[in-house]
This record gives sequence, structure tokens and C-alpha cells, in this order.
Amino acid sequence: MAVRADSAGTADYHVGAPPDRRSQAAALKRGYDLSALRARQVEPADFERFDLLLAMDAANLAELHAHAPGSARARARLLLEFAPEAGRLDVPDPYYGTAPDFDLVIDLVERGARGLLKALASAPLHPQSSRPGPP
Repeated sequence: MAVRADSAGTADYHVGAPPDRRSQAAALKRGYDLSALRARQVEPADFERFDLLLAMDAANLAELHAHAPGSARARARLLLEFAPEAGRLDVPDPYYGTAPDFDLVIDLVERGARGLLKALASAPLHPQSSRPGPP
């Protein structure tokens, strides 16, 4: 299975900037080097380019739904729908928090990613559908 991932925000706050240094530090502790990433804003073409657009929280999901062209609205989902064991649907924004808050975000994103990969392996996306396996 080939998977291509990208990162983009629903707002244009930090377009062109690298990830927050605290995010980079938390990610690097887990072996993820985010230093080459630069922020960008979601664009309409993303709904054609990607089978799924995964939001971290309900507010960002609502933004994606509001800007999704036509039937592409179904392509936007919450990442943690794929990690029911997390006991929550929203990944909290750690910006005003401390190092443990950034670690929690990495924990939750890893759970969501594992669940997504499991769902895709059991029920791959079909061109007509953006709903892999049951979350």
C-alpha cells in the first residue's frame, strides 16, 4: 500500500514558517525530523489531490467542510476517528502549553496514524469512497 501524506492548516497564520520549536523537539524525541517542513494553507486542489483530509479537531474539520467543493466534503474527517481507544476525537492544540502537552499530541497523532493504517489495510479506499474501514 502506498501512502502519501502532507501537512496544511486551515488558517494562514504561519505560512512558510517551520513548525514550532517545541513541536520539533517532541517529534525528534520520537525519531521524526520536522525541520524541513514549512507551513502552508489547505487549498481547494487538496480535495482532489488527497483521498482523505484529516483534521485534528472539530473546529478545523468544520473549516474543511465549509471549503470543500461539492461531494469532496466526505473526504474530510477527524484523525482520532481512527483511534477510538484514545477516548477523544480532538487533538488538543499545545501552543500555550508545556512540553508534556506536545508529547501528548505526538501520542495521539501516532494512535490516529496506526488506526488509519489498520483501517486502510483492511478496507482500502475506492475511487468512489473516502471511507476506509470502520474507525
